[in-house]
Amino acid sequence: MASVTRYWLQVSAFIAFLFFVTTALVPFISRVHISFLPPPAPQSPSAGPFRAAKHNVWADLSEEEAQDLTKFLFSKSELNLTEALNATSPDNIISNDNQLVLVELLQPNKTDILAYFNGSSDPPKRWARVVVDQRTTEEAQYVIYAAGPLPVTKSTEIRPLEYCYNAGRNHALNPIADQEDMAKWLIGLAMAASDITLELLGREVNPYDPNTLDASARVVPYQNGTITGWVELLGPSVNVDSNFLLPQGLYIKIFVSGRDSQNWRILQWYYNEVLYESADHLRGAMKSPTFKKSDLNLEGNWTALEDFSEGLPDRKNPPPVMVHPSGVRYNVDEKEKFLSWMGFELFITTSSDTGVALHDIKFNGESVIFELGLQETYVTYASGDPKQGGQDFLDSGFLMGFRMSELVPGYDCPAYATFLSTEYHIQGQTITRKNTICIFEYTADHPLQRHTSDAQVSIGKNTYMVVRSVSTVGNYDYTFDYVFYLDGTIEVKVRASGFIFGVFWNENSSPRDEYGYRIQNAAATAIHDHVLNFKADLDIAGTSNTMVRVGIEPVTKEFSWDDKETTPRNTMHLVPRTIEKETGINWAPNAGEILLVVNDNATNAWGEKRGYRIQPGSGIGAPSHRIAANSTSSGLAAEWATQDLWVLKRKDTEPKSSTIFQAFSPTDPLVDFSKFVDDERVVNDDLVVFFNLGSHHVPHSGDIPNTLMHTSASSVMFTPFNFHDSDPTRRSAQGVRIDNNDGTTKTRYYGGTYQEGVSLKATDLEPDQSGYDGPLEKNHPEYQVNGVTDFIALAFGLF
Repeated sequence: MASVTRYWLQVSAFIAFLFFVTTALVPFISRVHISFLPPPAPQSPSAGPFRAAKHNVWADLSEEEAQDLTKFLFSKSELNLTEALNATSPDNIISNDNQLVLVELLQPNKTDILAYFNGSSDPPKRWARVVVDQRTTEEAQYVIYAAGPLPVTKSTEIRPLEYCYNAGRNHALNPIADQEDMAKWLIGLAMAASDITLELLGREVNPYDPNTLDASARVVPYQNGTITGWVELLGPSVNVDSNFLLPQGLYIKIFVSGRDSQNWRILQWYYNEVLYESADHLRGAMKSPTFKKSDLNLEGNWTALEDFSEGLPDRKNPPPVMVHPSGVRYNVDEKEKFLSWMGFELFITTSSDTGVALHDIKFNGESVIFELGLQETYVTYASGDPKQGGQDFLDSGFLMGFRMSELVPGYDCPAYATFLSTEYHIQGQTITRKNTICIFEYTADHPLQRHTSDAQVSIGKNTYMVVRSVSTVGNYDYTFDYVFYLDGTIEVKVRASGFIFGVFWNENSSPRDEYGYRIQNAAATAIHDHVLNFKADLDIAGTSNTMVRVGIEPVTKEFSWDDKETTPRNTMHLVPRTIEKETGINWAPNAGEILLVVNDNATNAWGEKRGYRIQPGSGIGAPSHRIAANSTSSGLAAEWATQDLWVLKRKDTEPKSSTIFQAFSPTDPLVDFSKFVDDERVVNDDLVVFFNLGSHHVPHSGDIPNTLMHTSASSVMFTPFNFHDSDPTRRSAQGVRIDNNDGTTKTRYYGGTYQEGVSLKATDLEPDQSGYDGPLEKNHPEYQVNGVTDFIALAFGLF
């Protein structure tokens, strides 16, 4: 009876709304028919190899180009270069000769690239960025040159590279040029205090014994060449890198002036919340009967990353895995590093300082983003101890691109992913890093769209493509994702994992929970900011763009259709405000604002300006900027970190927001980002957005031993907004519509489906990891990573 009643109710409803349904049905049916069109077929093998239509003008130097350029540079007497292997001491510490640090492509200017892409000129001439470690002069410097055009001919020249650094110079001070002397001096001062360390910490410092203490320094360089900093003693670790968690509570303040070690000295000692003016002062205090020693912070099971026991019962069964039996649906031109998938086209490049960048991103043949990539990673700490309390890092100085890790199939990326290798030209060698970039398509655990009605359900799969890399910088591994969705959305996402910097804890420490939380008997955490700066050179349907802030605001309003006695309605409305001049912007509270980049000269079928929305994406919350407004450590070196994002007029003379040498002269950096914001108009112009990802990391016991990636993720999404006439995913998504009328089920699929079973190999589910090479290629046995990047790493606190 109930089913009969329901049937007549449906009939009555149909009759009552017949006119409405009849007028609406025809356009609705036409749209439904479009949704069942299959996606474009992937290129078949018979069509020939996939090739980019244009050369990758951003591609780094080939090994041949780098070798020829290196020979050319060594022929220049004014550079006075010494071969790295001849200049390196047996301990692999760089000596006081001028050396070639790196060569890589100098990115062409956008104006030249667009002329080539538009067919009005030849490809831009290739030039290289050259970094020389100049130590033969009285004041050691890193000097940056431009060399070209390439390939090397009689017309090739070398000139100072200044135009892209608004400091007006092409060099940066090297505050710790004599690294061998510095290393010996630091080891010597620690060994000279063996009686102190043995008494207080139960161990001494011995660089040749892994069971002794480690020393970690954080120095603050200044432009006059004088640096101060605190050396922290860390406990030994059997578990790799767990010494980051093992501060021992003894700190030594050092002073370094100039290159003569006779001018270097120890300023103070700090132990158990007491400052001592000298080692003898500390020794005298230690003899007092009232002197109290702190507990030791020792390694144990708590610092181990893995638990190889059986664990929980369900752990014995392996988890689900993603497979792709039909093969990949994207196309890659590996020579040009050109990628195509479901309407997207883009070029992939890498640099030694910041890793992966994407260029000339198009969707369905139309321009969206000309350049998208990391600029800098800034981490600043707060703590009650002298080292963590003044510690901050600008990680591009560690060469984050060069430190891209080899990815592990089945864990970093699905087993079926496409892996790309990268090359770097360091100290006259070409170093190949295998499998540092992966590309894969993935289906999310939630649908792209769905709707259920009385008689049917329609649901589409949410499939997307990812370009991924991982950079390991000391204690942290950063996973970088560029994610592409079927509707034209582009997401930039960062996840972090690794060891936090532990802080020594005892009952005399700063007020409990002021800077972090206790995690062990003698260890605590330190709050710190992660702020990662990215550049997005937006070309929404062309280079003439405008940013509009659309507020979602409350309003009290009377409407013409209200009765005169009706109280005015409290509601909300949209309030657009065009950004007229360059400025910084923070994400609005309560998500009460939409940020749009639109093309005033391009409209969709409904007369709305075509654009993209910029918004926080998936993660633990809206990305943050740094808390400290005026940093006493980084000075002007990271001014982009003071707000969430910036909208600027694009200029060839402002290609990057930072450099690898920022921290060497923080009060007068090579690139002062604050000078980028100079009150220029940004209406109907070529815009660039510098945006930040990251979070205020407040570590707790769950971060021990390693921070978990799902608790440390942040992202920004660029989403089509009136860019299309309707949802474009109907032509590319896979899905199903299930109709159920009178108990009869009819299933209709759009897009391809699996018609029969598949056969899988064990390696499809659990890849063979025996080919994993680790951080460096085995075909360079003479190459040592410490010898290559110590030119920066020592000055950044990796003693």
